[in-house]
Amino acid sequence: MSNGSVFADIAGKYDVINSVLSFGQEQKWRRRVVAELPNGRLLDLGAGTGAANDVFGDRRVVALDPSPEMLSTNGASRRLVGVGERLPFEDNAFDAVFSAYVFRNLDSVDITLTEVERVLRPGGRLGIVGLGRPRNPALAAVHRAGSAVVLPLVGVTVGAREEYTYLHRSLDKLPPPEELYANRPLRHVDLWRMGPLGFVYGAVLEKV
Repeated sequence: MSNGSVFADIAGKYDVINSVLSFGQEQKWRRRVVAELPNGRLLDLGAGTGAANDVFGDRRVVALDPSPEMLSTNGASRRLVGVGERLPFEDNAFDAVFSAYVFRNLDSVDITLTEVERVLRPGGRLGIVGLGRPRNPALAAVHRAGSAVVLPLVGVTVGAREEYTYLHRSLDKLPPPEELYANRPLRHVDLWRMGPLGFVYGAVLEKV
């Protein structure tokens, strides 16, 4: 996760800004994905400030993030600085892995998915909340034009223009999730679109 430091300077504002940009729906999106994950030991991959902690229930959470600044405000009982491409855990260590708004920031989706498969127990699941462009090309063009204006403007407002300009560019970094998670070492379970124009997605993959 090469861009772990991108939002370090605005760690204290990050969750509030995300809530505004998601029209207050981001916890709803997280909760829907977490509902598809087994109980037990869970790795929050790219945990950041711990925004997802409230939706994990009684799972035993390990928070991993490349940004010490983000983790410093995370209330998880176990917190580690690290990246998805080199998970510092033994094989078969987790019942579930959860990741929200992280995969477009990875150095390598392929290596991270291989690492996630390694640390999951058989039958364990990976749940992802991600951002991208709408599937419809016309809607994608509208969304791209809108985010080119709105996200840098938000960045200027909070003194983080560079960070939010990066966010706009990152939305085009990866293929659509319907392609991104196909033919992987983890079995595809489900994928659905959420949010205005379907620019948010949820995905669930399982170790067989």
